[in-house]
Amino acid sequence: MQNAPLSYGSDSSGLVCGYLFGRAPDSKGLPLDADAAREWLSAREQHPQEFIWLHYNLANTASEKWLHEHTALPEEFYESLHEGPRSTRIEMADNTLIAVVNDVLHDFSFEPSDISTLWLSVDKQIVISARRKPLKAVDGLRNAVRNGEPIRSSVELLIHLLRDQADALIKIVRNAISTVDEIEDNLLAGKLKTKRASLGALRRVLVRLQRLLAPEPAALFRLLQRPPVWVAEIDAQELRESTEEFSMVLADMASLQERIKLIQEEIAALVNEGNNHSLFVLTIVTVLALPINIIAGLLGMNVGGIPLAQDPEGFWVVVAIVASFTLIAGWLAFRRQRDVS
Repeated sequence: MQNAPLSYGSDSSGLVCGYLFGRAPDSKGLPLDADAAREWLSAREQHPQEFIWLHYNLANTASEKWLHEHTALPEEFYESLHEGPRSTRIEMADNTLIAVVNDVLHDFSFEPSDISTLWLSVDKQIVISARRKPLKAVDGLRNAVRNGEPIRSSVELLIHLLRDQADALIKIVRNAISTVDEIEDNLLAGKLKTKRASLGALRRVLVRLQRLLAPEPAALFRLLQRPPVWVAEIDAQELRESTEEFSMVLADMASLQERIKLIQEEIAALVNEGNNHSLFVLTIVTVLALPINIIAGLLGMNVGGIPLAQDPEGFWVVVAIVASFTLIAGWLAFRRQRDVS
């Protein structure tokens, strides 16, 4: 028997899903397969009021080949597919919007590896999106289109995606805030159950999210100042609003990082205080045991002339001397501790 080729959740061309939209305000997406998409692309000039969205899985090696053969995407799009991790950005290339959007996986669990990238090419009639792993935002957009949500333009599709990404980020921040609140409550109650290392890991993930998900301000500012001529004014305005939503979420994330830093410092102070107390107790025990150890060592020598050796009350005399020295040493140590406190 021959094994069936791996599909990676897509068809033989790497297409995960495809939709055709009209230009009417209430236009709903009609599902497309790879053959129907290829036919529409070959005759796109005959349908100036329509646009399509094709979503590809780059884990299927056939995806890039199909895109090269049947689309005329800017070379910058293909170059971005092979770049290393970069922050979210939207820029122009040959009158086409090239977007690199970092998003979290479906099963995000506050691990740095749970962040992956979605690449998009957006012009007036064609929206191409591609990813290597299932992501929350684009799958949320896919479900919305599948359920009949109207999309009026290709740019609105991008705006919808950015807002879905912001919503996913808000949920992550809320979960992190609830975790930090619980840690603070335990800390105030004197129950130190969380280690600084776990808080440090949470803080590192939040820093990575902020660095990758924050749009590059300069490129986005230039784009919003001079958007492509085919971008409607309402779409440009909504794109500005979506970036403002991102800014608010990132501000909340920055304040959460500061809270985590303060909690780490408080835990470190408590740990240091506990260590100092343990060291003090150890010092007191050592000081209190010092007189008896010295006297026992002296009296244990096998030499002549040991005092009180023939005295019937010698033992109690030595006990009294040791007790006196011990009480004096303890009094001096505790008085010094009170003066320091």
